[in-house]
Amino acid sequence: MLETSKLNEGKIKRYLSEGRRFDGRDLNEFREIKIETGVSKHAEGSVRVKLGKTEVLVGVKMDVATPFPDTPNQGNLMTNAELTPLSSADFESGPPKTPAIELGRIIDRGIRESKFIDFEKLCIKEGEKVWSVFIDIYSINDDGNLLDAAGIAALIALKNTMVPKYDEEKEKAIYGEHDRKLPLAENMIPISLTVHKIGDNLLIDPLKEEEDVSEMRLTTSGFKDTIFAMQKGESGTIESERMPELLELAEKAREKVILRIKEYL
Repeated sequence: MLETSKLNEGKIKRYLSEGRRFDGRDLNEFREIKIETGVSKHAEGSVRVKLGKTEVLVGVKMDVATPFPDTPNQGNLMTNAELTPLSSADFESGPPKTPAIELGRIIDRGIRESKFIDFEKLCIKEGEKVWSVFIDIYSINDDGNLLDAAGIAALIALKNTMVPKYDEEKEKAIYGEHDRKLPLAENMIPISLTVHKIGDNLLIDPLKEEEDVSEMRLTTSGFKDTIFAMQKGESGTIESERMPELLELAEKAREKVILRIKEYL
């Protein structure tokens, strides 16, 4: 680590030990969330989410495909993330690198394991044709916590997705015409939320400077008292006796986020 980075890390840890952050927030406080839906004319569902200065775009596309052999009566899901050089000097052009692959998998797992999408209702003809749902995530600006920004955006994009009409006679989809919403579970909002550990402190929604010195992070996808998926990141550890504290912090933050974005769900 560069000397300047070590100095920055020391300052961040000192601030956190005093219950302070560079931008004045509490350790359990999210930045302002701004949402704009319908940002793409070519997607079945799309949204732009700003989390402070962090910004992501998410588009949902649907296509007719062959079902997987082990789920002949269910639709498919694919989630991809592109971390663009436009959003951070840390990202490079070319094939997806590990951070992009990991981000896509974490968001995918949270949606898949929560059973948020009713895949059986995306079956057109069992064993032959189903709808595939493609979630594409693009980073526009990275000022920390792309994971949670992407998770919020994916959820809202899915909530606003319409299924294209399907012509049974011609056996093809009619894009631009829709006859129903994407079939989703009712009364459930499975948001992915990440808790970071820096020194002895647990915090949510880190700035880029905080994220860079994070020793351990844990992303959970959940709703109320149920956790659907969990993914640990970074090389650090957390004591087992502190897990209830971490999970409670995540749940309380998740409830506050849901209240902020409820009008878009």
